[in-house]
Formats: sequence, structure tokens, C-alpha cells
Amino acid sequence: MRTGTNRGSSSGKSMGMMVLFLITGAIVGGILGELAANSSLLSGVAPYLIKPFPVFDLPPMAINLYVIKLVVGFALYPNLMSVLGIIAAIMLFRRF
Repeated sequence: MRTGTNRGSSSGKSMGMMVLFLITGAIVGGILGELAANSSLLSGVAPYLIKPFPVFDLPPMAINLYVIKLVVGFALYPNLMSVLGIIAAIMLFRRF
């Protein structure tokens, strides 16, 4: 008998694990894109693979609490290789 909660997923996979897969896929895809940019074989298509596309940009905002000063900002600029890495991560997550 299996105990614990299933949290709405049919295979018992958590949402946190999926987010981890997606972030890892985006990072690995970005790294592979940078490696492709340095490759002579892919010199023709490399600029299209690593060109960033601005999706979300929240400029840095400073919060001064007199004891500590926080600067918070967020920007999302994925490139094509990062998107392909996310797609591969989704496929791997569903498979395993």
C-alpha cells in the first residue's frame, strides 16, 4: 500500500521537479547555443540560435530598509537553443 499525497499528478511527479527540469533544460540549451556559436560548422545558423528574445523585463528596484538595502529585478531573455532545451526537458520529464 502506497501512502502520501499525489498532488494531482497521475504519475506522482511533483511540480517542483518539473520546474527543476525546465530550468535545467533552459540552462543546458543556452550553454549548447553558446558552444554552437563558437563552432565553425554552425557559423551560418549560430546567430539565429543564440539571438535573445525579450519576453519579460522588470527593471531593478531598490528597497532601502535602513539596515539592509535590497535591489530586486527580473529579466527573461531566452534564445532559440534555450527554448529547444526546455522542450527536451519536458519530453524527458514525461518519459521518466
